[in-house]
Amino acid sequence: LQESMHAYAANVYTSVVEELTKGKQRKFIAVEQEFFRLWWDAVATDVHKQQVHQLLREGRLEFVIGGQVMHDEAVTLIDDQILQLTEGHGFLYETFGVRPQFSWHVDPFGASATTPTLFALAGFNAHLISRIDYDLKAEMQKNKKLQFVWRGSPSLSASQEIFTHVMDQYSYCTPSQIPFSNRSGFYWNGIAVFPNPPRDGVYPNMSLPVTAANIELYAQTMVANIKQRATWFQTSDVLWPWGCDKQFFNASVQYSNMDLLLDYINEHSDQFGVTVQYATVGDYFQAVYNRNLAWEIRDSQDFLPYSTEPFQAWTGFYTSRSTLKGIARRASSLLHAGESFFTQYVRTQPAGSVCKCQALKQLQSLRWAVSEVQHHDGITGTESPKVKDMYVDNLMYGMFNVKKLMASIIFDMNNAKKNGEVYSHVYNKDSAKLGTVDVDQYVIVYNPLAWNITTFVVVSISHPYIRVYDELGRSVPAQVQSSAESHFTYDLYILVSISGLSYRKYNIKPSLGKQSAFIGKSVQYKRKDITRGYQKRQRLFPVVNNCYEVMFDQNTNLMHSITERETNQTVQLTQEFLEYRVNGDVKKGPISDNYLFAPNASAVPVSKAVGLEVVFGNLVTEIRQYFYSNVTAQEYIYAMYTKMYTVPEGYDGKLLCHRLEQEYSAGPLEPNREAVLRTSTNLNTGQLLYTDSNGYQIQKRPFKAYVNNTVARNYYPMVQTAYIEDNSTRLVLLAERAHGVSSQGNGQVEVVMLHRRLWNNLEWDLNYNLTLNDTSVVRPVFWLILGNKSLTSMLYRPSGLALGHRPVVMFGALAGDKQKLSSQLQQDSVHKSPITVPSNLHLQTLSIPGWKYSSNHTQHIRSVHMGKQKQADADFSRVLLRIMHLYEVGEDPVLSQPVVVNLKSLLRGLGSVVSVEERSLTGTWDVSTLQRWKWKTAQHPSKGFYNNRESSENYTVTIHPREIRTFFVYFQDQ
Repeated sequence: LQESMHAYAANVYTSVVEELTKGKQRKFIAVEQEFFRLWWDAVATDVHKQQVHQLLREGRLEFVIGGQVMHDEAVTLIDDQILQLTEGHGFLYETFGVRPQFSWHVDPFGASATTPTLFALAGFNAHLISRIDYDLKAEMQKNKKLQFVWRGSPSLSASQEIFTHVMDQYSYCTPSQIPFSNRSGFYWNGIAVFPNPPRDGVYPNMSLPVTAANIELYAQTMVANIKQRATWFQTSDVLWPWGCDKQFFNASVQYSNMDLLLDYINEHSDQFGVTVQYATVGDYFQAVYNRNLAWEIRDSQDFLPYSTEPFQAWTGFYTSRSTLKGIARRASSLLHAGESFFTQYVRTQPAGSVCKCQALKQLQSLRWAVSEVQHHDGITGTESPKVKDMYVDNLMYGMFNVKKLMASIIFDMNNAKKNGEVYSHVYNKDSAKLGTVDVDQYVIVYNPLAWNITTFVVVSISHPYIRVYDELGRSVPAQVQSSAESHFTYDLYILVSISGLSYRKYNIKPSLGKQSAFIGKSVQYKRKDITRGYQKRQRLFPVVNNCYEVMFDQNTNLMHSITERETNQTVQLTQEFLEYRVNGDVKKGPISDNYLFAPNASAVPVSKAVGLEVVFGNLVTEIRQYFYSNVTAQEYIYAMYTKMYTVPEGYDGKLLCHRLEQEYSAGPLEPNREAVLRTSTNLNTGQLLYTDSNGYQIQKRPFKAYVNNTVARNYYPMVQTAYIEDNSTRLVLLAERAHGVSSQGNGQVEVVMLHRRLWNNLEWDLNYNLTLNDTSVVRPVFWLILGNKSLTSMLYRPSGLALGHRPVVMFGALAGDKQKLSSQLQQDSVHKSPITVPSNLHLQTLSIPGWKYSSNHTQHIRSVHMGKQKQADADFSRVLLRIMHLYEVGEDPVLSQPVVVNLKSLLRGLGSVVSVEERSLTGTWDVSTLQRWKWKTAQHPSKGFYNNRESSENYTVTIHPREIRTFFVYFQDQ
């Protein structure tokens, strides 16, 4: 980041702002706030800042999108897209009083159907994309169909539709070929140089300056390109983007040449037949809107996957740098928990000792890190190792801060100082070995979801003989078993039952004698040669809980089938690891890299022998399978750990019982290998796969045959969910990070791609160190749910959220005599303000953003103009609340119904609600004043504005299927 700031980014803003003030006709659009904020805070002078305010008022500088970054659309979660957009919008509104209304999503690798809905909810009037399949773009271009009204959400449909413009074949860069020079044209400042700008100001490939001798040639080239583009659109307005990646770092040389050229064309407009002007994206869309044409409607189909030519399918990045994808999601989940935990603390402990301003800084460090990694060259894994390390460092630093904050809140709320307790977010086995009699351990478990949960948390311990008690000294179901990770530690499974947004405190005590936690019994099975196992008569053995019977084949040590016990439906199901062996030499054919997946043959099975160990327990049964290259190999190459749970009477075990939890271990891979897990069933699926779009909605993925590259072009991003089904049964896979997924055969969720390690000699990849020589071991987690459609519809959405938002576990210890401890534990109250929403809603955000702006727009603009907003303190009284409906219209007879919520009673545990304002998605608009453009279509023959939804009468709101509703909530001061 700092290197980019030094090499070019800071110069872009400094020189553009200075140049815009020199010519009233000049304009510029700025997109990502991360670089702009770094410039604003560390580089911009007071004069620059005044100039920016003035340029924004004049409409000559326009912020488009306005998020922290231009987020990726394939592998990001909607919560994180909203976060990064809110992060940027909050800064822009607070600092300038501006609210972006147009998108410029030109660079993500494919376009998701969730994004248009997101931008509509944020108050945008139009959306702009560029990277879609090359063959589809050519067809749309020819038929003048690059512009349409997009209804990205089947349920929200016309209410959140948005006009969408797809850039033509030249995309977002100025065409650089000019017939009269062998240098590129229109790029007078040349190409940015890393790490230091050249001292003499001479950059590589600077275009020929515009002179009297060549101005006619420049004008002819530009006009010819404008006229070519005009044939692809329905209006005579042509958007001609000037610039590209890392451009305008010397805006002076750019604008001086542009001025000459534009003036010349306008002076000869009769000859050329065109006029040209500087414009922002908003100017362009306003011109198209004013034409009052009727536009075609596009439904919820997306533009994924994305190919640039026959052998270039950009489907590899769905899995690239799996470790980064996993850390990014864990960080997002921790942030979600930390925000609600801090909000409750501020509301319920007004006299608490944790410094609120410091706490806000800790949360902001993680907000920033989670926002920036959503970049289309971030979580995608398409960056160099150095940049990946920066993302990881920032995420780890932010996570450390938020864990520290949560531990200090627990410390304060439990009077820890007085009671001699110590809390930590990390488990320190050395300072407090479980099993020494004078030390008791606490496990504090926070449920970040607004539903009651029953689940297991796993703690590593050094001694198997222990007992677990709750706050009232009652015994809690627990199981101890040897760890698959280490011979010296044990895994302690504690069954926790916690109400919404609450925490529980469990005490782990050494136990001498019989009443210790149940100890799992391990049974080792002989390693089997699977190449021969299929020839023998099947010898099956069952592993059973209340919901499923899973059969394993003793001849192969592989899974054979699963029976859903309630309906007695059996599905044959086997799983195996395979690898694509791909080419890395451009001279020999298409290559795989960070972006691209280019298999030149089918995936091949990697193991010929499987070892098996089953740990049987009365709460948890764990099946450990180890995959070897052959029967005598020393080291396994892949592993799979499957857990099934049995829930005792008196606990709500519906979600817990109805899933198989799997964790895989893959790597380190050999170079130019791509590791996949194939799950094959006897379901008659017709090769139809369903995958989620950004964790928000489900997309139907029929298998398509292509002339070239059929395998790679049938990979889709799976951010959270993928499933296959036949008429009666559905198999759902849920993931805690993004993967590429495909169904290459009937009944297969063919492959979930787990890991990639690649090396190639493509010049671009070598120059930017984009070879993905990833030697890591990855440990992704999947949950499998099997059942009929109504059961799985009810289970998979809450289960996906339960996987993404697992409880946060913290640790505490207390030295001293045991008597004092037990009486102390009984006095400690369970956290008593559960916030619980119905099971078809999700409390997506409960946070204190700390914005300083007034929610009265007129008042805020006045204070921006007077410079007052700079002095204000962070506002801790405003709570940001978002609630999402989890189901589509018609998906379930009960769960798809609208839900009436009384916000006053929902939030009563936080205090007395005195006012609620409904806001746009990122909080910057009061929805009653937001007027988005309604574009004319065949169904709506006149343009106008969208009507806003009903107001929240006496704190009651009705939330319809798939809606995301955003509120500012204010409470009575305590």
